[in-house]
Amino acid sequence: MLIPLALVAFWPSPIDQPVQGDLARILKFLHTHGVPAWFNYKFVEASANVALFIPLGAVSSLAFPDKRWWQIGSFGLIVSGCMELGQLLFLDNRFATLQDLVTNTGGAVIGAILTIFIKRFQARRPSDSWPEVHDGRKNR
Repeated sequence: MLIPLALVAFWPSPIDQPVQGDLARILKFLHTHGVPAWFNYKFVEASANVALFIPLGAVSSLAFPDKRWWQIGSFGLIVSGCMELGQLLFLDNRFATLQDLVTNTGGAVIGAILTIFIKRFQARRPSDSWPEVHDGRKNR
């Protein structure tokens, strides 16, 4: 889980650089067809940061089921902080931002909360298991 995050975080150039022109054209098209102006590059970037950390929150919540959502969020904050610090110290073409820290942490929290809700929902559902079979006959 951390390897894909590290690849995205420590790629030497901004990860969206190859598609910036395409993204700008798509956003312009959407805006001319009624999509509100607040749906812009900054919104897409923030949404991508949230989406990037949802799996971290979900996997962490599954790996540590006794941890609360805010503890998983704290872990996301630490991971994001390490990524942003690494970008600040070692990558000239990347920018460490407070917004990335907040959106990444938010993604981890969302992943943790979604996992908690799914586990609770599954625990409350009646079992859909097949009837037990012994010696080739159904139990009655």
